[in-house]
Amino acid sequence: MADSLIEGKQDLFPARMLNEFAYCPRLFYLEYVQGEWKESVDTLEGHSRHKQVEKERGNLPLPGEEKCCDTIHARSVYLSAERRGLIAKIDLLEGDGNYVRPVDYKRGSKPNLPDGAYEPERVQLCVQGLILQENGYRCDDGVLYFIALKERVKVIFNEALIQNTLSLLDEARMTIDSGKIPPPLLDSPKCPRCSLVGICLPDEIHYLADSQDDGKLVEVRRLIPARDDALPCYVQEQGASVSKKGETLEIKIKGTKCATAKLIEISQLCLYGNVSVTPPALHELCVRGIPICHYSYAGWFYGITHGMTHKNVELRIRQFQLAGDSQRSLEVARRIVEGKIRNCRTLLRRNHAGDPATALDEMARLAKLSSGVSDVNTLLGMEGVAANVYFSHFAGMLKYLDDTNAPEFIFSARNRRPPTDPVNALLSFLYSLLVKDITVTLLSVGFDPYLGFYHKPKYGRPALALDLMEEFRPLVADSTVISLINNREISPKDFVRRGPAVALKPDGRKKVLQAYERRMNALVTHPIFGYSISYRRILEVQIRLLARHISGEIPAYEPFCTR
Repeated sequence: MADSLIEGKQDLFPARMLNEFAYCPRLFYLEYVQGEWKESVDTLEGHSRHKQVEKERGNLPLPGEEKCCDTIHARSVYLSAERRGLIAKIDLLEGDGNYVRPVDYKRGSKPNLPDGAYEPERVQLCVQGLILQENGYRCDDGVLYFIALKERVKVIFNEALIQNTLSLLDEARMTIDSGKIPPPLLDSPKCPRCSLVGICLPDEIHYLADSQDDGKLVEVRRLIPARDDALPCYVQEQGASVSKKGETLEIKIKGTKCATAKLIEISQLCLYGNVSVTPPALHELCVRGIPICHYSYAGWFYGITHGMTHKNVELRIRQFQLAGDSQRSLEVARRIVEGKIRNCRTLLRRNHAGDPATALDEMARLAKLSSGVSDVNTLLGMEGVAANVYFSHFAGMLKYLDDTNAPEFIFSARNRRPPTDPVNALLSFLYSLLVKDITVTLLSVGFDPYLGFYHKPKYGRPALALDLMEEFRPLVADSTVISLINNREISPKDFVRRGPAVALKPDGRKKVLQAYERRMNALVTHPIFGYSISYRRILEVQIRLLARHISGEIPAYEPFCTR
């Protein structure tokens, strides 16, 4: 790309990307401009069936070198056309004499259409024909080979198809130059099978963007899985090592295998204290995009090891622009703080043993006022007042089931660094887990987690992760603390006191990790869209909605607030 910019040349446009543009301009922009990609059952099946043509085999003579009796059969051929600015990897080239024909392999069966194939497949094949023609080969037609039933469809490169292909190519290049992502398809049957539907969020974007219009969607389809198939893997045994064996990770202690985890089932590898990872395991995790999250022995989250950062530099540019605009940053910060106060109030209303009517009224008042403050310092003050009201009534949500537990789990105020009682130790540990998950999700979406809109940048502090954690503190972390204590899943024996500081013992951490993962995996109805997904999925949806707001697709960031 750098050379093309210096020389004033355009980048070579891949034939496959014109297929994507003809199918859905937004899908094309996500893949080609923003570098987004996610596997699905369909894409994995397509890769599997394509393997036979991916290996380079056979010779392709130069134009004019062919003999009339020669048979051409060359697989996986890379060719480019500098004049038209095109490039393609051709699955198969076949021909005889001085004539060649591209063959493009397609998953599935031949569609029942007059032309025998959909427009995106036909224009992709036509691009390959144009590239061959510019390289001096005779090529007037191509073949689409549908693998499922071994069917061949001949595509003639007539003037109409060539003009349509070139027109689509011009449109695609103008879309790139515009720097503006095309809108999602409206209620399209293409969306449910698209591998990037969880990134695109077509129905959600239309619902929020068209909220003032009469054409608003009546129903938002749940096009993403309710839960993640892959989950975090936690290793906290001191001296343990993590190594790779085939498609699994092996956890060993003093050379003895104690556990295994399939790589396909891991979303993160979380290491506490003195736990090592072998270079082959580290390499594989980076290649697969599985982050390694590092914690201190006591649970302080201090770093991530991951592969190449997300390619969506466009999003990071807009993030930095918004962060530099105090008014726009304040608009996002107000929504975040309002969402946090509302969620704290909901948790208090649902779980308090008494009748904290005064506190609920005050928090409702502060939530409303926070949405209209004119500066960030006033907003900070309102959040602080709301937090004082909330934590002054937090103890009312904890049920002391017997006299033995009561002295240990009495809560009077929030404290940290270090926490001085078991309840605060639980809160601090769970906040650390939550900020880790939000940081990982921010990185996967393409954000810089260190530049926020509410929390000020500070060396080593993921400010944007702390911003987005606010609305989820009560719903995920605080709720997990209440569940652990009220259901007697944790006891005073699970904590250790060192001077004024209180921390969890290893067995206690296991109990908290299990409770946290249960909470993250719990299904909850999205208050705006109406479908049920897990909290872990909701984190990603909310972060992607923030990205859509930054890009200008939706008018405001809508915090997640349960009712």
